[in-house]
Amino acid sequence: MEILQQDDMRVPVRVVKDMPPDEQPREKLVRHGSETLSNAELLAILLRTGTKRMNVIDTSRNILEMSGGLHAMARKGLKDLCRVDGIGSVKAVTILAALELGRRLQSASLEEKVFFKSPEDVYAYFGPKMRDLRKEVFVVAFMNASKRLIGFEKMSVGGQTATIVDPSEAMRQAILNDAHSVVLLHNHPSGNAAASQADIQLTKRLYEAGRLLGVMVEDHIIVAGYEYVSLRSKGLLG
Repeated sequence: MEILQQDDMRVPVRVVKDMPPDEQPREKLVRHGSETLSNAELLAILLRTGTKRMNVIDTSRNILEMSGGLHAMARKGLKDLCRVDGIGSVKAVTILAALELGRRLQSASLEEKVFFKSPEDVYAYFGPKMRDLRKEVFVVAFMNASKRLIGFEKMSVGGQTATIVDPSEAMRQAILNDAHSVVLLHNHPSGNAAASQADIQLTKRLYEAGRLLGVMVEDHIIVAGYEYVSLRSKGLLG
C-alpha cells in the first residue's frame, strides 16, 4: 500500500496488486468469468493503471461517475474523456475503441443476410450504430424484393436538433443501389423519440418521391438512445 502526502494528510492508496486475487479484475475474470465483473472492473482492465491519487479501479469508477454512467460514457468523444482526471489520450482512445467494438458486435454484419421484416429488425441493426451519435444523422437503407438489406447511405449530418435531406438525392441513391424498397432512419440526440412535424412532412415527401419512382418507402425509424419510433406503426408514413 502506498502512502501519499496530500494537504498535510497521509492518504493511503490501495494498490490493486496488493488486493486478494478475487478482488483483482484480471484474476477475477480468469477465475470466475467476465460476466462476474462490474463495469468499473472491466474498464480497469482496459486502463491498466490508475493515478497517484487513485488506483485503477477507483479511477474507473470516477470515469463512470463523471460521465454519468456507462450509457452516457458511450456518447463521449475523445476531448470529453480526456477532461476526466486520470485519463490521457491513450486511455481515452482505448475506451473509444472498446465502445466501438461493442457497437459493432451488436450489429449484424452486412456479410450476413440481414432482413428487415419489422421495426424491431431495423433497430436491432441500426440502433447500436446511431443511438450514441451527438449530431442528427439521416440514413437510407436499401432492400431488395425479399426485404434483405443490400446497403445503406448516410444522406446528411446536421446539428443536435435537425438535419436536411433532399428527397431527389435519396431516391437517386436508391436507384443506383438497385433498391426495391427503402427504410428511412434518423436519430434524435435529445433522447426524445417523438416525431416532429418536420419529421412527418419530410417522410411524406420521401414517400411520394419513392412512389413516383417505383421505390417503396417501407418505414421511417427514429432512433433516440435505447428507444425508437416507427412512423409506419404510428400511421404517419404516407
